[in-house]
Amino acid sequence: MGNKSNSKFKEFLLKKNIIFSAKRYFIDAMSAMANGLFASLLVGTILSTLGTQFNIQILADIGNFAKGVAGPAMAASIAYALSSPPLVLFSMLAVGAMANSLGGAGGPLAVFFAAILASEIGKLVSKETKIDILVTPLVTIGIGALFSFTLAPAIGTAASSFGKLIMWATELHPFFMGILVSVIVGMVLTLPISSAAICAALGLTGLAGGAAVAGCSAQMIGFAIMSYKENKASGLVSQGLGTSMLQMGNIVKNPLIWIPPTLAAAITGPISTCIFKMQMNGEAIASGMGTCGFVGQIGVYSGWVKDIASGAKASVTTFDIVGLILICFILPAVLSTVFCLIMKKMGLIKENDLKLQDI
Repeated sequence: MGNKSNSKFKEFLLKKNIIFSAKRYFIDAMSAMANGLFASLLVGTILSTLGTQFNIQILADIGNFAKGVAGPAMAASIAYALSSPPLVLFSMLAVGAMANSLGGAGGPLAVFFAAILASEIGKLVSKETKIDILVTPLVTIGIGALFSFTLAPAIGTAASSFGKLIMWATELHPFFMGILVSVIVGMVLTLPISSAAICAALGLTGLAGGAAVAGCSAQMIGFAIMSYKENKASGLVSQGLGTSMLQMGNIVKNPLIWIPPTLAAAITGPISTCIFKMQMNGEAIASGMGTCGFVGQIGVYSGWVKDIASGAKASVTTFDIVGLILICFILPAVLSTVFCLIMKKMGLIKENDLKLQDI
């Protein structure tokens, strides 16, 4: 009797497209959350920065409106990734707004958990009654509200505290933490996990955010340049301005190809924190974007603008610009290429190990 009940429940879950897996929740959902952040908070930051810099008020206003819907955008993106039906998807707007607001500085992480829970429970009741138009939104928003009011503040505080701990440690030990943050966040960017979402959830800014930008840039520019022979201009653009995640299939075949850009990150990270003292004082999500659409660099620049406006910084200096270019573009390209050539001479990396199949 018990086995039959379990079997029916599994069939019901399958019918509702509810699949409990790490991939669905921690890869698909988190990547979708990053897209939601990108389409709201990040684009809004770019627009508001441009509006402020060029004194175009309408751009600044549009940017501020876009930033204001970050919570709903994240939650809706997660629900979409989980294949939620329309009423559940639309209800996520309210859930995202609540979780992001009540989660405080760690709002993105609160939205992540609230959206997954509310989406999956909303899917359970969807189309199960004759008054679905009332039941589904009520249940979905109700679950989201229950989570947001009871757990979101604690989750937000925990995420924010952990992020502050990383930033404090980086200020205290810029050399070692510069290496650690740069390497870890850079590798996360190349893995099928969203480094942008993680940086946003932890509120990773300051020196640590700068090191994260360095690490992500090292992976993207490193793979783009050292694989130019195999992938030409299309590979250069798709990896250098898109994502180094494209190399994941090749990394599985030969993990050693991951060494050159990772070593580059281990070098550019402490150069960022100790020599140029590059800080990400823009939006935290930009810390995990690297050179993707130059978002990491725009984030650093928007931070400079913010610091100048607050009086924390007098102006953007030549030293700042040179440091940004060296850390994000020149050093990753040179270092990764040199390390790759050495490994090729040693026979550790072979011809076409870096070839992208779809390029």
